[in-house]
Amino acid sequence: MARRGQPATGTRRTAPKDQRRGRERGDTISVLARTVREVEAAAQRGPVTPSARTKFQVVALLLREEHARVRADASSSETHRTEQLKRLDGIATILAKTAVRDPALLALLAEDAVVSDAARALKQDMLRAVGNEAPPEEVAPVQPAAAPAAPEHRVVPQSVVSRQLANPFLAPDFSAARPSTARPRRLAGWELLGPLLSSFERAGGGAKACMDLPFPTTRFTPAGQELMQHQGQLVAAAAAGHRTFLLADEPGLGKTAQALLSAEAASAYPLLVVVPNVVKTNWAREAARWTPHRRTTVIQGDGETIDAFADIVVVNYEVLDRHVGWIGDFGFGGMVVDEAHFIKNRSSQRSQHVLELSERIRARRTSPLLMALTGTPLINDIEDFRAIWQFLGWIDDGKPLGRLMECLEDAGLTPADPGFYAAARQCVIDQGIVRRRKVDVASDIPARRIADLPVELEGAAGRSIRAAERSLARRLVSRYESALAARSSATEVEGIDADLVRQVARWELKDATSTKAGENVFSMMRRIGEAKASLAADYAAQLARSAGKVVFFAKHIDVMDTAEETFTKQGVKFASIRGEQTPGARQRNIDAFTNDPDVAVAVCSLTAAGVGLNLQVASNLVLAELSWTAAEQTQAIDRSHRIGQTEPVTAWRIIAAQTIDARIAELIDTKAGLAARALDGSDEELTPSADVQLEALVTLLTEALAAA
Repeated sequence: MARRGQPATGTRRTAPKDQRRGRERGDTISVLARTVREVEAAAQRGPVTPSARTKFQVVALLLREEHARVRADASSSETHRTEQLKRLDGIATILAKTAVRDPALLALLAEDAVVSDAARALKQDMLRAVGNEAPPEEVAPVQPAAAPAAPEHRVVPQSVVSRQLANPFLAPDFSAARPSTARPRRLAGWELLGPLLSSFERAGGGAKACMDLPFPTTRFTPAGQELMQHQGQLVAAAAAGHRTFLLADEPGLGKTAQALLSAEAASAYPLLVVVPNVVKTNWAREAARWTPHRRTTVIQGDGETIDAFADIVVVNYEVLDRHVGWIGDFGFGGMVVDEAHFIKNRSSQRSQHVLELSERIRARRTSPLLMALTGTPLINDIEDFRAIWQFLGWIDDGKPLGRLMECLEDAGLTPADPGFYAAARQCVIDQGIVRRRKVDVASDIPARRIADLPVELEGAAGRSIRAAERSLARRLVSRYESALAARSSATEVEGIDADLVRQVARWELKDATSTKAGENVFSMMRRIGEAKASLAADYAAQLARSAGKVVFFAKHIDVMDTAEETFTKQGVKFASIRGEQTPGARQRNIDAFTNDPDVAVAVCSLTAAGVGLNLQVASNLVLAELSWTAAEQTQAIDRSHRIGQTEPVTAWRIIAAQTIDARIAELIDTKAGLAARALDGSDEELTPSADVQLEALVTLLTEALAAA
């Protein structure tokens, strides 16, 4: 027997409680230091993998907890606490330096960052390794995210109430929603989201990320319209029963038409379309073009003017928060999210509202049509996929769902098997990823085209411009009536005298060119250009992020200034090409745009940079202001559409809807001809600018007289 006070043979002396606590804490810090070095090394080697991101987040979580525990430990000496805190600060410094290398890591440092199942499991393993088992509640299954807090301003438009009262049978029937069918799952114990995301990094092998598509159909195309082959393929897939799509075609390949006709093929009405504000008007116009038999309504502000009986409801992200309540209960049969990369930050209110609506629609409708449209689903990181996949119902916050999970089960592989990543990638693609590039479908589209993008001028600027246009119209009418009253009775004509209208327009145009006093057609166009500037710049920034370099053309310096301020605020690097620059400065800016991959936009004066430049490094142009002739417009487009250009060129004209801007755009089209604008090398006779200016005034006066 062992003596009293001595340990028995084969037993181990137990350290005092405070020493055990200090050693465990020290061991934890050692594990954190080793792990953070692993993450740092991974970040230095290249793009951070999902597993490295998981380690990064766990270190951040444990570092925060350990820091608080050391500071609160009254049983330790001051010297010991200081030493431990110093070591923890060193780990924090490495975390911060590593996060700078990858912006996606910065979000994981936030206290409200979403903790994945993989991070929770790794945290538990690390604590267990040093003898600090986490309490059971720390590793409990992740609960569904709480619904976003109700904003201060939440509305239900009167038209929606009227729709409900008019026909109680319009209330949606939720009984047909597909029930979840649980079955034994071989992969239930595996963390799958990380490997699924990683499969797009590891298993691509140059293969296209595009699901197999059927033979194209034109069955749903309205008379007078024509679908391209690649567009008809997607519509055919919807007609065959496919209901979820990540449509990632490059800009300019007609995603809007594909979405609208897919809704027609799937009978997914009423259809909700969530879009950026800058393209809201264009969606309504395209809906009228491709589904003319369907009623479309656009939600403006609090929705006082919407038609709740419409088939297609268009709403912009900026006002979605105040309408999310009634929209979720409306009974939509489909939902389209345009520029879906807008929702990539799942902690943002915008993303939370979109995901909430998707979940409510899927809970209330059997196989609703869900479409995410974006030219670039990945902007910063492979993690950008998460929110889009969640919107489509392929995953939830922690695991694959439905058909995606069934596909992974049927593959018969686990993440430990070498062939898992290629099979997993294909399973995700087959859920509905559709990606075509311009160069792949070049035979389907013209080498050069112009696309009009109508925008609404809202707020004080929009009201002022419309008031000024009415004032100009009243002056023209007054001048017409005075000239008409001065005529002799022998020259009277019945109705509107077209000759006199044209003469009055000539007088107005002569006065406008000889004096700057008062509102005239030139000052009107300048004010419209100023009002469009930020919207046009915002759209150019979107294009730059999704399609590469963009050329931004404007006529007036103040429009260029506003655009450059917008790019600066959004962190978009640009080169400025203006008339007042010296030749050397101008060439340096051109070279920067051409050669520097970080310079995304060239802000160009339409007159100074419209000729003599080679900007074929860009295949997308934004025309923020209209020119008076098709020739000036064509010359600007030809800065990119020239020898050396390898991709089709698209020029996006920003048009102020319901203003003289739209009338002038139509006149330019009429005078030049659509074919001349779409095809290269046209020898069609060009119309003098004065003819367009004159016709704009003639149109304005004629419409005012007809309305009187």
